[in-house]
Amino acid sequence: MAAIEVRLPVARKLVVQSLAQGSDKHLVAPGDTITTDTGYMRGHGTYMGDEKLVASVAGAVERVNKLICVKALKTRYNGEVGDIVVGRVTEVQQKRWKVETNARLDSVLLLSSMNLPGGELRRRSAEDELAMRDYLQEGDLISAEVQAVFSDGAVSLHTRSLKYGKLGQGVLVQVSPSLVKRQKTHFHDLPCGASVILGNNGFIWIYPTPEQKNEEAGGFVTDLEPVSLHDREVISRLRNCILALVAQKLMLYDTSIVYCYEASHPHQIKDVLKPEVMQEIVLETRQRLLELEG
Repeated sequence: MAAIEVRLPVARKLVVQSLAQGSDKHLVAPGDTITTDTGYMRGHGTYMGDEKLVASVAGAVERVNKLICVKALKTRYNGEVGDIVVGRVTEVQQKRWKVETNARLDSVLLLSSMNLPGGELRRRSAEDELAMRDYLQEGDLISAEVQAVFSDGAVSLHTRSLKYGKLGQGVLVQVSPSLVKRQKTHFHDLPCGASVILGNNGFIWIYPTPEQKNEEAGGFVTDLEPVSLHDREVISRLRNCILALVAQKLMLYDTSIVYCYEASHPHQIKDVLKPEVMQEIVLETRQRLLELEG
């Protein structure tokens, strides 16, 4: 007889009053009037109708001086110059790679916008063009920075720094781009022994922290050594913690992930994804973040 797991109803914890007060954002649905004041400028996610500023998407209203825009809660990635992204190569074309970055259109990585193996600085030749599949091929995951945004919304990437390039062994988690908090750095070595790349496009890469940085390779040699059981358990727990934070709509950044990881220690890795455990550890994380903010 196979074992059957039955969940019994439990008393729900009341959310602390201060938690509820911190989330009083102005939320709108499509068609809602944001303001009737004609002095405001129309931003993304809005349109003018009958001398009123109306929302065209569901999300939170953001004001910057006289500019009003609506940031959608569930959306594709809209590229901005300087963003860190994680993407998957989908196609090798003439002097460029097409990269899936969770945007409306595939992003472009030009052959001239990347380091050559060994960090050589020279013009790209016909030999480099023929060897493009030796550098990156279909299915490879890369980390890159947004270099430019075209008029149609497509994004041009570059990997000219040694911290960008081909990704090796790890786990990819896909979340909504609106849940990734913008920070000065998106590469974090966590104290638990793993590292994360929080892509602005909602692709999060979790991998074991390397013992030494191999900067000679220029981001093309991937470490394919077997990952220890301890590292795999840490990565699995981090993945489940990130999914728990996403389910409870909490912003993702290094502090929130570390606090959630620490709160999940009393539970087994597979139990972290149970709804009641998710709620418990995210509530503890939220309270610790509020205490940190003071």
